[in-house]
Amino acid sequence: MPTRVLVVDDEPRYLRLLEANLTTEGYEVIVAQNGAQALEVFSSALPDLILLDVMMPELDGFAVCQRIRQFSNVPIIMLTAKGEEQDRVRGLDLGADDYLVKPFSATEVLARVRAVLRRSQSSKEVSANRFFEHGNLRIDFARAEVWRGAQPVFLSATEYRLLLQFAHSVGQVMSAEDLLTSVWGPEYRDDKEILWVSIARLRQKLEDDAHSPKHIITRSGLGYLMPPLEG
Repeated sequence: MPTRVLVVDDEPRYLRLLEANLTTEGYEVIVAQNGAQALEVFSSALPDLILLDVMMPELDGFAVCQRIRQFSNVPIIMLTAKGEEQDRVRGLDLGADDYLVKPFSATEVLARVRAVLRRSQSSKEVSANRFFEHGNLRIDFARAEVWRGAQPVFLSATEYRLLLQFAHSVGQVMSAEDLLTSVWGPEYRDDKEILWVSIARLRQKLEDDAHSPKHIITRSGLGYLMPPLEG
């Protein structure tokens, strides 16, 4: 069964460009021309990935992303206008997995789609040990579920993949470049912004106090680590 991609954009030329190139590569493409339509199509079609424009009538991409993240961790790539850095940060902060800046090439779109889908699939891999615990944090690898105490924590596919890097490397300092390469891919090695936003979002979800983290620690000038528990 081909991978199904939902493309959401109110500009017909971008819809045609994305649909043509994705279809050529073997993806099944469904389209929506505004945010409200996107939510309706998503509920019925259950796509494997969403390409989501920011500026749209009725509901913008931010609102759509926020609503979808309330019940699904489907990979989302935001499409933003050139130079709108605040849009990229806001999209990532709402749970988007990646972003593309318009205008973009077909090659770039396909590379980003492959990278995000690859991360989503690798997030579903099962560890040799089913459970991992770190203080009040608990991961069920078999179900890809995360708990903070008695409360379930809802993570996007990329956030979960990032957390796995720390869980599998307790006590090891990982540089920003290593994390970007492992989680996002080698082409993201220098994209520090996407890592900073993702780390901050993880801390908001996992830590009792995001300003005094216990699960994901910053080592200034070196990188990040999940410290070993004492005792």
